[in-house]
Amino acid sequence: MTSPEKISTSLLPSSPHARIAAVVLAGGQSSRMGGGDKCLLPLGGQPILLHVIDRITPQVEAVVLNANGESARFSGFGLPVVSDSISGFAGPLAGVLAGLDWAAENGFSHIVSVAADSPFFPPRLVTGLRFGCEASHLPLAMVHSARAGGGYFRQPTFALYDVALRENLRTALQGGVHKIIQWVEPLGCAPIVFHSFGDDPFFNINTPEDLAHAEGLL
Repeated sequence: MTSPEKISTSLLPSSPHARIAAVVLAGGQSSRMGGGDKCLLPLGGQPILLHVIDRITPQVEAVVLNANGESARFSGFGLPVVSDSISGFAGPLAGVLAGLDWAAENGFSHIVSVAADSPFFPPRLVTGLRFGCEASHLPLAMVHSARAGGGYFRQPTFALYDVALRENLRTALQGGVHKIIQWVEPLGCAPIVFHSFGDDPFFNINTPEDLAHAEGLL
């Protein structure tokens, strides 16, 4: 993997020339939901994915969907769909790379990744992640949630990335790195904590029971 010192980052996300796009990660296998696209399951009368899109769209300049297989099933959402460029199921890191490549090709300086099965993330998610990169001068920032009993845990699918990281990530994936945390730790990652006074806003829907709980939260 390329060392952090050799990565030439682009603009800080506070720069007037910085442009941020969002990549919605929908490439998972949804095994605990019985397979298929769980983000297309109904929540409050509309697909989970639409809740995610509606929440992230006001925070960024553009939104792209990372999903594998036939893209026509997402045609009703009006978003570009990019698939993994790494063969086999390489996990969310492959989706991050697909988003970084799309962003670089379309003139964006950063991407924010969000999970397609987490419809309740904060409306100021991007603001918080931008602050993390600006304050730390690091090329990426990641959400950390507060534990009820103290301490924090990472939310690796919610992060802000400089597009200058994409070749480093491509090399890492080709070398067999599939875990987001495994890749970002050597690079330096700004932790951004979102405190909540109730349910975790980064709660994700993995099971039918989770979906029922989400209906209650909605």
